[in-house]
Amino acid sequence: MRIATWNVNSLKARLERVLEWTRTREPDVLCMQETKIADAAVPADAFRKLGYEVAHHGLGRWNGVAIASRVGLEGVTAGLGPAPDGWTDDGGRFVAASCGGVRVVSIYVPNGRMVGSEAYDAKLIWLDRLVEWFAAGCDPSADAALCGDFNVAPEDIDVWDPAAAHGGTHVSPAERERVAHLRDWGLIDVVRRFHPEPGYFTWWDYRAGHFHKNIGMRIDHVYVTPPLAARATAAERDRDARKPKALPGIPSDHAPVIVDFAER
Repeated sequence: MRIATWNVNSLKARLERVLEWTRTREPDVLCMQETKIADAAVPADAFRKLGYEVAHHGLGRWNGVAIASRVGLEGVTAGLGPAPDGWTDDGGRFVAASCGGVRVVSIYVPNGRMVGSEAYDAKLIWLDRLVEWFAAGCDPSADAALCGDFNVAPEDIDVWDPAAAHGGTHVSPAERERVAHLRDWGLIDVVRRFHPEPGYFTWWDYRAGHFHKNIGMRIDHVYVTPPLAARATAAERDRDARKPKALPGIPSDHAPVIVDFAER
């Protein structure tokens, strides 16, 4: 099974690029983030022609997450919560489905804007709820994959310049601690197993030269349970998909991440 994740930064604006990439790379499951469309606007027919069903959770102009699968799509759930204290997530940031025997989750974690802001506090709460969701409803001994734009660089090697990045969001101790809690629960950063080197980024600002100078961050991740990690055979970041002329249309500021797994 091949599982991929990609922050497409508007599925409407980059549909041709996404479809061509999907046709070429043939993921069995493609998790997408920042689709920026409502559920009714999902181009289901276009994906169906390629053999994919699509589960989507989105409210319109912002956020939006999706799972496109050609190996089945069952037990779809959208949104985190509601929690016992009444908290609920209605921001189009979470969708889960069973695909070919694997519970797949596509997430788009809030950006957080600025450390100490209300948006930052909301990000930490959202990550706490995500950990609680896994703890309450998942089994680390079962096949599961958490994919998406975490908006967190877990370690200093995941940013272009730790000294320059420290003090901002994505690298703060509190954010990294929440992601560490996911690993403590049992999820494994499977891409890091194949690529321990620094500078292996998935996002680069659109500003001139950042992509070519590799001024970026690794914030798009595939975290999997131990049984699935044991079957991982390869992982890559498709940097070519970030290049302007590699595919039709303009690129996202994120590169797709792909992980291949052997059959059971």
